[in-house]
Amino acid sequence: MGPVLAGVLQLLALIAALALAYRPLGDYMARVYSSDKHWRVEKWICRGIGADPSTEMRWPAYLRGVLAFSAAGVLFLYLLQRLQGVLPGSLGFSAIDPDQAFNTAASFVSNTNWQSYYGEQAMGHVVQTAGLAVQNFVSAAVGMAVAVALVRGFARSRSGELGNFWSDMVRGVTRILLPVSVIAAIVLVACGAIQNFSGIHEVGQFMGDSQEWNGGAVASQEAIKELGTNGGGYFNANSAHPFENPTPFSNLFEIFLILVIPFSLTRTFGRMVGSLKQGYAILGTMGAIWLGFVALMLWTEFAHPGPAFDIAGGAMEGKEVRFGISTSSIWAVSTTLTSTGAVNSFHSSFTGFGGGIALLGMQLGEVAPGGVGSGLYGMLIMAVIAVFIAGLMVGRTPEYLGKKIGSREIKLAACYILITPALVLVFTAAAMALPTPGNSMTNSGAHGFSEILYAYSSGANNNGSAFAGLNADTQWFNTTIGLAMLLGRFLPMVFVLALAGLLAEQRPVPATAGTLRTEKPLFTGLLVGAILIITGLTYFPALALGPLAEGLAA
Repeated sequence: MGPVLAGVLQLLALIAALALAYRPLGDYMARVYSSDKHWRVEKWICRGIGADPSTEMRWPAYLRGVLAFSAAGVLFLYLLQRLQGVLPGSLGFSAIDPDQAFNTAASFVSNTNWQSYYGEQAMGHVVQTAGLAVQNFVSAAVGMAVAVALVRGFARSRSGELGNFWSDMVRGVTRILLPVSVIAAIVLVACGAIQNFSGIHEVGQFMGDSQEWNGGAVASQEAIKELGTNGGGYFNANSAHPFENPTPFSNLFEIFLILVIPFSLTRTFGRMVGSLKQGYAILGTMGAIWLGFVALMLWTEFAHPGPAFDIAGGAMEGKEVRFGISTSSIWAVSTTLTSTGAVNSFHSSFTGFGGGIALLGMQLGEVAPGGVGSGLYGMLIMAVIAVFIAGLMVGRTPEYLGKKIGSREIKLAACYILITPALVLVFTAAAMALPTPGNSMTNSGAHGFSEILYAYSSGANNNGSAFAGLNADTQWFNTTIGLAMLLGRFLPMVFVLALAGLLAEQRPVPATAGTLRTEKPLFTGLLVGAILIITGLTYFPALALGPLAEGLAA
């Protein structure tokens, strides 16, 4: 069996698995967020943090809950790292430096999981489990809560109430993320991923030398890092490490974990707004972009010219031989089209065009299917903009799901789509203009520029993967990427929740003969075009200086 055919069969198996999980998981999540009943453990948790899970919140109160909880998470994780040297289970590692501790705290709380440290050489068991793994759960649950709040904004009328943040966040952990992660961790252990709390021990090598390895609760953290579209690896090699991702089956299973909740949330959306067809339209948009990017990535990595590539069957540099080109390409697209920083290959060694595809995937806003929660609310914002554009074309007041899209609504949507590109381009320009950040680049020219652009695109879009080849463990990059991650995560949430509040206050308007049918394939095509054109116009000059220039010169 040739590598191309094997890649196609693996892709079809992945799609089949996602299709089987789509309906039951999507319907289950809709029931979770629509239920009026609270589990006893959920009541205990809410009572412990002083919250009433039954109280409805308008958007300012919901936003205050998001920001207060996340700020507390940043502070707790920062202090945990700074005190690591005196904590049990530290494995002898000292406290993390202040700038790196800030960067890591901002990274995991913002669901980015950018890592400027070597996990196995810096973080002990307590920081890994009580700090990083916990944030993998709660940061994902925060994103899901904000998405559900926006869906309620479309579904409700004349109330302005969006639910209860504390209840939504806790339910996301206890009823969705935790039980699925337990099952996923058992599967990964069966595949060969490690799960222990062993200390550092010496391992012999074939040539007579030795090296030191430490164990850890790897399978459990690997499960939630993929399921919650987090991506932070226990080891520096991340999901290319055999302790985290031992076999081709575990590799495909982890891609499934990355994609299953973001895709299934479209079913949840359709169920909660009372129209499954609307959910299918959003699913079709996400799926079309994802499949298109996968096809382009496979083509660039298999068809690159040159005798070395012909002998290897494609661009094998920087890719694990256990996984090959096919699933490395599928993984690269899946992780950059979601907010997942996990990598199983060296993105910097992809072909010029391949690196550009990974970059563009993040710069689309990670909406196909996007991160857990953030992908859905990002796509719904783009749907609002697409409806507005269609309204301008035919001279009608735009409507989406029975809600009028007026000047206030479109201003909030515009702010949402502008904030992330502004962060990426401003920080990239500053890093290229100043001498100190430039000293961290191991490559010059177009490839070196791509390293910087990728780093800030990854941070501001809350992706977390690295292009590699860039020494990001400096005060400049730890601080600026940390700021980009926090601003890129929480400023868009302000606009999303404000928009949700405005929509929830409206009275639905009945559909007429002139209403744009947003459940039809025509709207799906319009939405795909709006996403690609808006992103292309924003980032094309920067992409032309980096991966496009490199690809054309190859």
